[in-house]
Amino acid sequence: MIYDVLVLNILAYYLLNFNDENLYFFSSDWLNDKHLLYIFYSIILWFSSAIFLKFYSVYRYTSALNIIALLFRQFITYSIIVFAFIGVFRSINIEAITTINYLFYSLIAIAFMKLLSFYALKSYRRYLNGNIRHVVIIGHGENSKKLIDIFKKKELGYDLIGVFNNSGNKNITGTIEDSFKFLKNNDYIDEIYCAIDELSEKQANEFVRYASINHCHIKFIPDSKKLITKRLKTDYYGYLPILSIQNIALNDDLNRIIKRSFDIFFSLIVIIFIMSWLSIILILLIKLESKGPLFYKHKRNGLNYKEFNCYKYRSLTTTQEIRGTYVKENDRRLTKIGKLLRRTSIDELPQFINVLKGEMSVVGPRPHMPSYTDDYSKKIDKYNFIFRHNVRPGITGMAQVKGFRGEIEKDKDIINRIKYDVFYIENWSLFLDLKIIVQTLFHVFVGDKKAY
Repeated sequence: MIYDVLVLNILAYYLLNFNDENLYFFSSDWLNDKHLLYIFYSIILWFSSAIFLKFYSVYRYTSALNIIALLFRQFITYSIIVFAFIGVFRSINIEAITTINYLFYSLIAIAFMKLLSFYALKSYRRYLNGNIRHVVIIGHGENSKKLIDIFKKKELGYDLIGVFNNSGNKNITGTIEDSFKFLKNNDYIDEIYCAIDELSEKQANEFVRYASINHCHIKFIPDSKKLITKRLKTDYYGYLPILSIQNIALNDDLNRIIKRSFDIFFSLIVIIFIMSWLSIILILLIKLESKGPLFYKHKRNGLNYKEFNCYKYRSLTTTQEIRGTYVKENDRRLTKIGKLLRRTSIDELPQFINVLKGEMSVVGPRPHMPSYTDDYSKKIDKYNFIFRHNVRPGITGMAQVKGFRGEIEKDKDIINRIKYDVFYIENWSLFLDLKIIVQTLFHVFVGDKKAY
């Protein structure tokens, strides 16, 4: 990037005559220097256009033809930028042929270095075994076989250290179950490629969790018979599509800081000014009606399927969570105070402790029981389900304020819940969080027929 900017500005200094002593817009001498203005202009707009056109998004699987296409797109855009600058300062007397020569020489110089570094890296990988990425493939479908062939090309710098599937082939490293032990004993893996359609939901969860804990990349090999989902980012290794979890707005560093700061501030307000006195009252009312603790802990799946203890004010006579025991309307286990707590959603307030611990967010997809995660995933596109678990779960969420909360009576309930969760993730903003919080408060005071 620095080389590119230097080429653009050094060639501009020698080939273009920006300064015209007859035209001055500013009182300060350094601002009258058109070349200095061009330096700032070119740096800002070169980088802006490069980011927009993904000019520097070149990977080991990128082809030379794709690089040439990137070069032409970038320079067509930059040509417009240069002519626009000259057009603003009408007194600058630069012939069009001079500007075209400048752009042509810049293109040659930048293209030469870009292609040189591209082929130098290929040679470095092929002959010196440098810049290597250690990869594992899970699955045995047609696309998995094509990917194995791609990884055999030394110039790409992939070291295929394991192939795991249940085909029974003698050339594989082991079964899918064997891969978990292999990954545990080999923590230097850089990338895992999963044929997700061949995996159970539990297996897919384990691979996502491993990748998150060990900071390696997980990518998915789609079934060529199915449409590629828009929820995941698609890269092409030659003609083979490979999917990976998108960099969404919620995972942007700045947005993460904003959302986390808001979560901490909001949860402290609730814990200090509401839960501090409410808990004293509730512990008396709850214990008068049934024996047991004030708080009820239940296992839930969080970010990247990680399990955590989710807190609630206890509203049931039981303290143990059992598979298939979602609370139903007029449930016999509900205490009298518990009915009120659940009807007003006050039972959810202890989850602000989870927010403070970093396990949850104020707003996000609601967390599911691990057993329900397994059941629901069979009815939903696995790609959408994985996408949903790429952010922290929330105390409230878009699906809840749209009426999809509580007991799952029909398949459409969970399908619509996931649909709204995915929409929230793709369209997150702090304003949207505030809107959902206001709508949640409205439901608390007005009541929700599914809050039981």
